[in-house]
Amino acid sequence: MAAHLSSGRVNLTALREAGRRELREFLDKCAGSKAIVWDEYLTGPFGLIAQYSLLKEHEVEKMFTLKAGRLPPADVKNIIFFVRPRLELMDIIAENVLSEDRVRSPVRDFHILFVPRRSLLCEQRLKDQGVLGSIIHREEYSLDLIPFDGDLLSMESESAFKECYLENDQTSLYHAAKGLMTLQALYGTIPQIFGKGECARHVANMMIRMKREFPGSQNSIFPVFDTLLLLDRNVDLLTPLATQLTYEGLIDEIYGIQNTYVKLPPEKFAPKKQGEGGKELPTEPKKLQLNSAEELYAEIRDKNFNAVGSVLSKKAKIISAAFEERHHAKTVGEIKQFVLQLPHMQAARTSLANHTSIAELIKDITTSEDFFDNLTVEQEFMSGIDTDKTNNYIEDCIAQKHPLIKILRMVCLQSVCNSGLKQKVLDYYKREILQTYGYEHILTLNNLEKAGLLKPQASGRNNYPTIRKTMRLWMDDINEQNPNDISYVYSGYAPLSVRLAQLLARPGWRSIEEVLKMLPGPHFEERQQLPTGLQKKRQHGENRVTLVFFLGGVTYAEIAALRFLSQIEDGGTEYVIATTKLINGTSWIKSLMEKLEPPPF
Repeated sequence: MAAHLSSGRVNLTALREAGRRELREFLDKCAGSKAIVWDEYLTGPFGLIAQYSLLKEHEVEKMFTLKAGRLPPADVKNIIFFVRPRLELMDIIAENVLSEDRVRSPVRDFHILFVPRRSLLCEQRLKDQGVLGSIIHREEYSLDLIPFDGDLLSMESESAFKECYLENDQTSLYHAAKGLMTLQALYGTIPQIFGKGECARHVANMMIRMKREFPGSQNSIFPVFDTLLLLDRNVDLLTPLATQLTYEGLIDEIYGIQNTYVKLPPEKFAPKKQGEGGKELPTEPKKLQLNSAEELYAEIRDKNFNAVGSVLSKKAKIISAAFEERHHAKTVGEIKQFVLQLPHMQAARTSLANHTSIAELIKDITTSEDFFDNLTVEQEFMSGIDTDKTNNYIEDCIAQKHPLIKILRMVCLQSVCNSGLKQKVLDYYKREILQTYGYEHILTLNNLEKAGLLKPQASGRNNYPTIRKTMRLWMDDINEQNPNDISYVYSGYAPLSVRLAQLLARPGWRSIEEVLKMLPGPHFEERQQLPTGLQKKRQHGENRVTLVFFLGGVTYAEIAALRFLSQIEDGGTEYVIATTKLINGTSWIKSLMEKLEPPPF
């Protein structure tokens, strides 16, 4: 079931198992039949840890979504609320519990499982509502890092960036540090920690303090990771704003991937049968799971979209040749051999059909004039052309009232590529946006400025060209089919965050001291002492393993670039990626948007 989690250098099944064990222990505390009431946001992340079958084994008979009013009828002894520690959810729980008591005679036990931490504020709110006494077990389930794939972990904390950079709330950093401590308990102490940025510094400090406070946490496991690299998202604000051009990145940009699942328009996936031309098309979106358990997806997910077509046509030829084999099978042995191959071949054919349909859907968009114009302007900004004056294309888009998020992404991209905009350019954009889309967006513009995405140029100096040249962020001659550099993921632009990881591995950050000083936040190095006998003696030709933790979110294109570095011949380093949230430019900007609601008169 979770074979794809153990396919990489680090077997992440152990982490999933630890999560499942903790869940089983809690369910067994609530003896008797159970119904789980879910905070809807948690169902996706939990699905990656435990399927319904595991819950069923532990007497979970019903599952409901948490909503106001009365709970649906269920003949069970225990009602368990799985919730994030949020006050508004406590009010709904209180309403559920109070409406329950009045109508039923058989007494039911209520329990709460807080994910990822218990909260005194929430318990106080339940007390104020008069229901705290009705709740028997109040426990926490530390779902910090969830394994998404063989080399990918995410906390799926949707507001981490906003909390850290706008609200100065370090809760998600504490959870990141706890998650890293759990990883070290399972995979050994990480001897070297490097970091860049304020949040990275906080997380490293918390880890060191936790280690000091729990001397028993020093374990005798041989370290799996050699290095931990902590990176603040605001060290590289540019990368998420640009349009990702890998296959997986474009699926996420256009349709949005949620907890490895994507919902697609159904018409491309309707089975085509002869003589049924007039049959109505399905209306339910097609839901597909995307991870490396699927052979074809593992092969094409990280390729530049322009290189995907040739792989799909090659695969189609191989599969039809394999099916043709049946005509040549003469002996019983050969026929049996063919029949054994059949399930695998049919799965490969379905997979190919699905990805051909997805590629067609994406191609319809990437070949549109609007997509091309948008990409051209992005690439001009990233290569340093005309970043200091108002852009005609952006003006036209505002005049035609294109989606606001698209406008904000482009204006922020221009600002970041110019180390901030000249005051009169910035004022002009703000005025145009507010007059076209409404003054209620003034808070959003304020948030973007606070986060450093849309700001006036300080001291009249633009550092971006220096950073671009020193770090080789823009490459003119890129090979999208057989790439030789990470810049293929954005067709020319190499993600700054991944360049930092690449240069740390070889030749080391000393070579870019000047640029590091231009980027926000401190850079640092810590060493964690290993007990004697656990120092690693590397075999000849054995790669180092580096865990790169993005605090504030990571895009699929950055993940693809790190996977590319892992696979380079003589690269010397393999990467595992962890993050607070998987993001793209749209979801990221959305998390910073705020709408002023008019007062209800």
